[in-house]
Amino acid sequence: MEGTVALLKTSPVRVSDNVDDSTVYFHHLFWTFSPCVEAFRHCKPLISIDGTHLYGKYGGTLLLVIAQDGNSNILPIAFSLVEGENAESWSFFLTNLRQHVTPQQGILVISDRHNGIKAALENSNSGWLPPHAYLAFCIRHVAANFALSFKGTDVKRLLVNAAYVKTEAEFHYWFDIMRTENPAMCDWANKIEYDKWTQHQDGGRRFGHMTTNISECVNSVMKGTQNLPGTALVKSTYGWLAELFVIRGQTTEAQLASGVKFCQSFMKAMKRNLKDSRCFTVTLFDRHQSEYTVAETTPTGSFSLGTYQVSLQDRTCDFGYFQALHHPCCHAIACCAQSRLDWSIYVDEVYTMQKVFRMYQMGFVPPMPGGTLATL
Repeated sequence: MEGTVALLKTSPVRVSDNVDDSTVYFHHLFWTFSPCVEAFRHCKPLISIDGTHLYGKYGGTLLLVIAQDGNSNILPIAFSLVEGENAESWSFFLTNLRQHVTPQQGILVISDRHNGIKAALENSNSGWLPPHAYLAFCIRHVAANFALSFKGTDVKRLLVNAAYVKTEAEFHYWFDIMRTENPAMCDWANKIEYDKWTQHQDGGRRFGHMTTNISECVNSVMKGTQNLPGTALVKSTYGWLAELFVIRGQTTEAQLASGVKFCQSFMKAMKRNLKDSRCFTVTLFDRHQSEYTVAETTPTGSFSLGTYQVSLQDRTCDFGYFQALHHPCCHAIACCAQSRLDWSIYVDEVYTMQKVFRMYQMGFVPPMPGGTLATL
């Protein structure tokens, strides 16, 4: 298919101290398809990366990168077949990923704390350093490492709660509980930069994603292909993605035709926000209808500040959800109602059905019969 990228890296055959130039071994393979590259332009600006072990005659590891559309659908966008998870293989994968699939600025990479991934991303020539791209850790992996040092049924929960909350006040609430339990817990957590594991300091880059679960979901889907040889594995990803693009393209086209403006998963979240927005007293502080305070008449959760500052112009709220999830929280919706503004203009474009439809507009073509790919 035109636009497909398939890069094969070989290694020389060594006999004692000599190199046999007439023969090479398969070493690494990277591949992606043009519809996946095009689709990522319309996804959330983040990726999840992970590896899964292959079985059968050849073994090895499949590295993959997963994106997500505004309707919470996951989409694999690139793959690599390597001998294992190490610095060299991750560098090969991530360098080609950056060059051929994800050249956009400001992308967030969510991964576990594998040293090979960290080394590859922090290479000065990788293109993955801030402000071009940012690294965040999967909190489930961080919590698992945390539990190796601190025993107890609830210690992981304390760290996870501190990571998930969206305001600094809530973070310090849980951090203080950790300090009361054992000051060494806080010392351990402070060794990791806050922007890599907490949501309140992620700059809104996570869109609420705290784990690598979206890539591990694909691992479970691909279990039936993990014992295939290389060529069959590549072909299976092509066929699986071709079917996926057809199904999602047809679904989103039908929803657009029926007049649906926003994604279904997004509207589920907004229904709760619209309901809670009735529980506030709103005060406008400028004639441009951008700065407000919102006072609760009924608490909206277990942790309440009572009064929140909202800036529609900056799309921020003390509640933290507005900037973290990139759509209006209940307080921002209350401000819009007070000033008779349409709350939908403050929703990130990624949550619109039009944006999701663009992801799947480009389809795959039927494979050529009698292909000539050599068996890898």
